[in-house]
Amino acid sequence: MPPLVGKTWSSFWASLSGYAPLQNGDNATTASTSPDSSFNTLTLRPSITQILMSKRVRYTASAVCAGVIFFLAFHNYDRLPTLDSLRQQTTGSGGGASAPYCPNPGVSPSDDGKTDWTRFAYTQYVTNQAYLCNSVMIFETLHRLKSKADRVMMYPQDMMDPAETNPESEEARLLVKARDQYNVKLAPVAVQRRSGGDATWAESFTKLLAFNQTQYQRVLNVDSDATILQTMDELFLLPPCPVAMPRAYWLFPDNKILSSQLMLVQPSEVEFDRVMKTMENSSRNDYDMEIVNELYIDQAMILPHRPYDLLTGEFRGDSHEKYLGTDREEWDPVAVFNEAKFLHFSDWPVPKPWLSNAAMREQHQPACETKDGKEDCTARTLWNGFYEDFAERRKKVCNVKKPRR
Repeated sequence: MPPLVGKTWSSFWASLSGYAPLQNGDNATTASTSPDSSFNTLTLRPSITQILMSKRVRYTASAVCAGVIFFLAFHNYDRLPTLDSLRQQTTGSGGGASAPYCPNPGVSPSDDGKTDWTRFAYTQYVTNQAYLCNSVMIFETLHRLKSKADRVMMYPQDMMDPAETNPESEEARLLVKARDQYNVKLAPVAVQRRSGGDATWAESFTKLLAFNQTQYQRVLNVDSDATILQTMDELFLLPPCPVAMPRAYWLFPDNKILSSQLMLVQPSEVEFDRVMKTMENSSRNDYDMEIVNELYIDQAMILPHRPYDLLTGEFRGDSHEKYLGTDREEWDPVAVFNEAKFLHFSDWPVPKPWLSNAAMREQHQPACETKDGKEDCTARTLWNGFYEDFAERRKKVCNVKKPRR
C-alpha cells in the first residue's frame, strides 16, 4: 500500500475516528487560490482524546474486549465459579455461623520439595488395649510407607507417662514401641466419654480432640478399624478449609452426610470450642459423626471417597453404582483395590477383624461370579485377604496371637 500523505492521511484518520478534517478559517481562502492548494491546505488532525471518544473506536474496542472475555471464559471454563459454589459462599450451617468457602479439591496437589512436613500430622485416638494395637498398626503402616507427616497418638493419660523408658504393662509396651520404632508423638488426654449407650461409640468422641491439636497446621485423623493401603500425604496440601471429609457414599444420595472415618482438620481454638459446645448440647443418640455433620455438612470440603474411603463391605455387594459413581463403569475388584488408599472394615454382621469369627466370615463372604463361562472368585479372595492380612500384621506388630479360623 502506498504511503498515506496529505488529504489521503487526513481521510484515513477521518474514516477511523468519525471526525472530518478541521481547516483554519484564515487560510482557507488563500489555500483555495494556490496552485498547490491540495498540499497547502492546513488540516488540523483530531486530538487523541477526540479519537478515543469517537464512536468507531469505542465500538472497535468493545468488540475486542468482548472477544478477549469470550476466549478467556472458554479457555478457563472449568475454573469459573458455578452457581453451587457461589451458593456455598453465601450459605452456612452450624447455628447460623458463617464459615469460609471451602473449594472442592480438583487435581491432587504435589509436594514441591519445600514443604515443612512438621506442620502436619496423622492422628489416632486410643481408649483401650484393643484399639491401642490397631493404632500402632496404623502407625507401623505409615512408617513402612515412609509418610512424611508427623504421627500423633492421643491416649488415656492414666495409661502411661509419655516419657516412660521401662514399660511394664502391655499398654505401656505398645506405646513405647509406637514412640521409639515408628516415631509417634505421644499425647496423653482425658478420654471423652458419654454416659449411657455403647462404650465404643461413646468413647469415639475422643477423636474430636483432633480439633485441639493446635501445634499443627493440619491433622488427618483416621479410624483405626481400618487399613491404610497407600500414603495420603497429598491431602495436607489441599486448599485451606476448617474440615475436609468424604461423604458416606453408601448412604448417598438418600442421605448426603459426611463420613467421620477420615477427617482432615485445621486445629484451632475457635473450631474446638464449637465442637465441644455442640458435644455438650447433643442428644443421647448423637456421637462424633452426628456432631461433625451438624457443624460442617454445608461447610466441609468434600474429599472423593474414591480413593479415600472404601468399605470392605463393598466387595460383598451386588450393586456398586454408589461407590463407582456411575452405572456405566464395570465393577473390577482388583482395580478398585489398587486405587484405594484407605480401607475401612465394615461388614455387618461380620465382626471387626480383631474379633474374628470364622463361621460368620464364611457365611457372609462375597459370592463367586460366572464370567465367560468360568467361575470368578476374585472379590471373595480379596475380601478374605483383608482379614488375613490384618490378623498377620496384628500378630507381628502387637505380638497378638492370630485368631483361629
